[in-house]
Amino acid sequence: MLNKKLLDILACPGCKGDLEYKKEENELICNKCRLRYRIEEDIPIMLIEEAEKF
Repeated sequence: MLNKKLLDILACPGCKGDLEYKKEENELICNKCRLRYRIEEDIPIMLIEEAEKF
């Protein structure tokens, strides 16, 4: 589970918009860019090249 303080400051690297934390899927979602960022060992992988489109 990600720290609340970290979630408050994280933004999408593409549009700089808000991210939605999906705890059960262990990922961060940018609805504006339609990208899904995975989280590995409580570390968000915030690289656009590594993100998955949805």
